[in-house]
Amino acid sequence: NGSGLDSDPDSDPLTITEVDGNAIVDGGAPVVLGDGTSVSLVGGELVGYSTLLQRARDDAYGRMIKDAKSKGANAIIAFRFQTSTITQGASEVVAYGTAVKI
Repeated sequence: NGSGLDSDPDSDPLTITEVDGNAIVDGGAPVVLGDGTSVSLVGGELVGYSTLLQRARDDAYGRMIKDAKSKGANAIIAFRFQTSTITQGASEVVAYGTAVKI
């Protein structure tokens, strides 16, 4: 289950538990040509979408930290982000790691 209680070499309690946070953002409707091709009218990076994804990462990270603190942790190890597309124009960002109290 990702949770457990262990001891370090000094016999101080070391609590380890899984924590996570996630956020879903709606990027709005993309620009689609008649042949179904998605394009950006200005070319290059879709800055608005990148900004939304950064906000989602920040939200997911903050929620992960909140979850860790609520479980008594003061550190997170093996931290990662994972992203996935929910539907056209909407993505999910998950922040996860192992919460520890050291």
